[in-house]
Amino acid sequence: MDHQGKVRPPAAAHRPVLALLGILLSLALAPVASAWAQVGSARYSAIVMDAGTGRILMGVNQDALRFPASLTKLMTLYMTFEALRDRRIQLGQYLTVSASAASMPPSKLGLQPGESLTVEQAILGLVTRSANDAAAALGEFLGGGEDRFAQMMTLRARALGMSRTSFRNASGLPDPDQWTTARDLATLGRRLVLDFPLLYGYFSVPGFVWHNRVIQNHDTMLRTYPGADGMKTGFTDAAGHNLVTSALHGNVRLIGVVMGAASNVERDQHMAMLLDGGFNEVNAPASRFGGSLIALANAATTFSLRPTQPAPAVVPQQSVLAPRIVRDHAIQTGALAAERMAQGIALESARLAPEGQPRVQPVVFRHRTVYRAQLLGLSEAEARSVCADLARRVSSCEVFRIGTGPLSQR
Repeated sequence: MDHQGKVRPPAAAHRPVLALLGILLSLALAPVASAWAQVGSARYSAIVMDAGTGRILMGVNQDALRFPASLTKLMTLYMTFEALRDRRIQLGQYLTVSASAASMPPSKLGLQPGESLTVEQAILGLVTRSANDAAAALGEFLGGGEDRFAQMMTLRARALGMSRTSFRNASGLPDPDQWTTARDLATLGRRLVLDFPLLYGYFSVPGFVWHNRVIQNHDTMLRTYPGADGMKTGFTDAAGHNLVTSALHGNVRLIGVVMGAASNVERDQHMAMLLDGGFNEVNAPASRFGGSLIALANAATTFSLRPTQPAPAVVPQQSVLAPRIVRDHAIQTGALAAERMAQGIALESARLAPEGQPRVQPVVFRHRTVYRAQLLGLSEAEARSVCADLARRVSSCEVFRIGTGPLSQR
């Protein structure tokens, strides 16, 4: 740190290139040569962590200071998830976009000053488009201002053990005093998985509908690496191409971080190699996909079938001490072979309980995609009634209290 207490990057850092080259050679993958180019980069860092134990399986320059770019949004999401878990805010709560948030440079949703969006829409904007305007809006909403929110982010990061991280904004847009390390980001990724098992699913959303267009997820690892189910990409000219990935093989979850890659292709390629090496080291079995229980955030893997209602003409001043959600039940059908069939059942369930939110959740199982029809935001009585009525159409229907397991199955 300097005399003002700011974290500064070291003037020079020893980079154990040979160690990582040894790892790459041991992985015996075809596209090794292009990944080597990253290793010698002055801004390169990498680490693989066992999420269950916190053990570092491999790493290079893992404690060297780096610009986080949009990986900063992982901390913004951590703060948002914490507020949701503690019921200080709600997924459906509206936040109003300030002129400052709307003015953020791309990548963005294109929010306009005075426009309103829900907390859930802002979350989805972060995990798919990496929207800087949505990140700033969340920061202002949670912290009363983005500068204050950045201070809150830094304090929370230190409490999580991220000792070499300092945040200056909610988005990761360039700031000379915004730093982190690969180790700190792996720590943050691990805490996101462990602290918010019911919200972590947001990171695997394939896309969401915004203003009548589908916003696709930027993270190609979700589609190319078996077992990958999040987390976040990031890029600036100064930072290079950054990535945090979490992947599950059997009962073993690994968190990988690659920073300072030369391109998205090299970044993804090298992440896959590092994760393969990590899973080999812990003798993890090949990935097996299966359906997961519904959770508060299972919108992360769904497309909503009902368009989001527009914000009220006059949005009341929202308090972070929002009332507790009372419609906290949901239903989910068993796996269906056709997406259209799942859509029809979801919409039929919504006619039985008009207050509910119908969704379809795609699930990859043994390299085949199946679909689950869901209806969220119900009372327990409504959920049980809907499942009873659907019994003639589907082989199984489960009732859940959001954030827990099934209460009954039909």
